[in-house]
Amino acid sequence: MASSSSYNSPCAACKFLRRKCMPGCIFAPYFPPEEPQKFANVHKIFGASNVTKLLNELLPHQREDAVNSLAYEAEARVRDPVYGCVGAISFLQRQVERLQKELDAANADLIRYACNEMSSQLPSPSLVRSTSRRIGNEGGGSYFQNPGYSHPYSLPWDDNPSGNMNESGGGGGGGSM
Repeated sequence: MASSSSYNSPCAACKFLRRKCMPGCIFAPYFPPEEPQKFANVHKIFGASNVTKLLNELLPHQREDAVNSLAYEAEARVRDPVYGCVGAISFLQRQVERLQKELDAANADLIRYACNEMSSQLPSPSLVRSTSRRIGNEGGGSYFQNPGYSHPYSLPWDDNPSGNMNESGGGGGGGSM
């Protein structure tokens, strides 16, 4: 960032503190005169002397990131004095969780749709059951189970845990996690 002393205008920190901005001012590169609120927030939350000590302890290439972090935290604390940036992080985490649930529901709908499309291409369940009964009766009591229409466990998108596709009209509807 350009030093504000070359423009004969004090940096935002020196202007706020009502002091002369010297050519080696530690604040000048990070608090330009066009952003007075940035320093005002940092000063209100952390104090000018603490920020000066912090910046003097850091290497020059680390200072800009530190000032940006301080400015972000200070602005968050001004907006939400109790939680600060933790409140913003919590809000964003809840939003991510809500969007993840929406994505999961959309994926479940997509799987349900794909399963319904697949089942519409297979023979009807009543035809398969009547055929399987005939095969089972002719084979001396053996049992024929078509894996496309019956499963021994409940799927998360299946409203009908019995596996009978005729009872629920294809197993769809509202079974989101």
